[in-house]
Amino acid sequence: MRMNLTTQPTAAPSGFTRNIPVALTLKPSYGLPGEYVYATDSSSLIRLLSSATDLAVPDLRRFEKDVYSTGVARLSGVNVNDSLLETIGYFID
Repeated sequence: MRMNLTTQPTAAPSGFTRNIPVALTLKPSYGLPGEYVYATDSSSLIRLLSSATDLAVPDLRRFEKDVYSTGVARLSGVNVNDSLLETIGYFID
């Protein structure tokens, strides 16, 4: 399923860790209703996206850079596999 992905920081990083708490908002990219917010952290999110999307490495690295620099990152039209959507709780009928 093609989704638009947006992150927002949910808290400031603690100490010297590069693990930032974020909220990932997923929204179908073709205009259907179904916005969903998933609470996670930056490291888990990057691992999830690298294993369960069709993102090219440069796009994933740009997204990762944005997450770590501002906490806000956006990707449009990402093909997200159904197992990832089920894992995070975005159920498909």
